[in-house]
This record gives sequence, structure tokens and C-alpha cells, in this order.
Amino acid sequence: MTLLILLVLVVGAVMAWKMRVPLLAKVLGQSEDRVRRQLNRKR
Repeated sequence: MTLLILLVLVVGAVMAWKMRVPLLAKVLGQSEDRVRRQLNRKR
């Protein structure tokens, strides 16, 4: 049971990472282009 929960958490984290631009745009209320520019910006 613990292994199943761990697997679900890992899969959820990977999906959230792959969908981070649309998710952040929705949460922050910004356009996807603006979020993408901020993520790709040199630090």
C-alpha cells in the first residue's frame, strides 16, 4: 500500500512538472507566454 501511494506521488509530481506552464499560468492569472518567458529567463 505504501508503495502504491509513493508511486502515485511520483507520477503526480512528474505530470505537474511537465504541465508547469499551464498550471502556473492558471494559478497566477498570467498568460502562458508570460510564464514561459519568466521560466526560460537567464538567472
